[in-house]
Amino acid sequence: MTATPVTAQAEAPTEAERVLTFWLEEVEPKQWYIADDDLDATIRSRFGGLWDKAAEGALGHWLTEPNGALAYIIVTDQFARNLWRDDPRAFQLDDSARSVAKLAIDNGWDREIVPPGRSSSTCHCIPRTSSIRTAPCGCSTSGCQRPKAACCHARAHREVIRDFGRFPFRNKALGRETSEAEAEWLEQSGYGAVVERLKSDAK
Repeated sequence: MTATPVTAQAEAPTEAERVLTFWLEEVEPKQWYIADDDLDATIRSRFGGLWDKAAEGALGHWLTEPNGALAYIIVTDQFARNLWRDDPRAFQLDDSARSVAKLAIDNGWDREIVPPGRSSSTCHCIPRTSSIRTAPCGCSTSGCQRPKAACCHARAHREVIRDFGRFPFRNKALGRETSEAEAEWLEQSGYGAVVERLKSDAK
């Protein structure tokens, strides 16, 4: 009797791999920067539990290699915005995202990420400019090796902090009073206009 050959089954993707596949292959890059209720709902349904794990410190095992670190940054820096739009929890894990971004850069992992991951707004550089505490120095834009679009966001963050000392578009989520100058800026131009101007200047 001939033995039936055993066919090896493909290993199931890890949670980190599922994050990368979703964000870098299923989602279009233009969706990274806009508010989209449907995308928010999808992320909440598929990945909300991962944000909870990150908040509990239960994703440390991701931080041993480049793709795991990138997935962690996506969860804590980007998914957080989708999950907790207009809620202070959107920024709760910013310090963690920046720490992992620094870890990745120190280890040279950012240079190992290939497109489209390398052009992601969360690929190691932008999270370092995500907070008022780091945006003034943030990523060194003169030596930034990220793609132009990503560096434009780094420069935009730095410019907004220079002008207002904080991010006015977070006022609602953080329960802050909006100044007259901030209200005028939000109504007439806002962050998107700053990014578009810097992109145009970079051409």
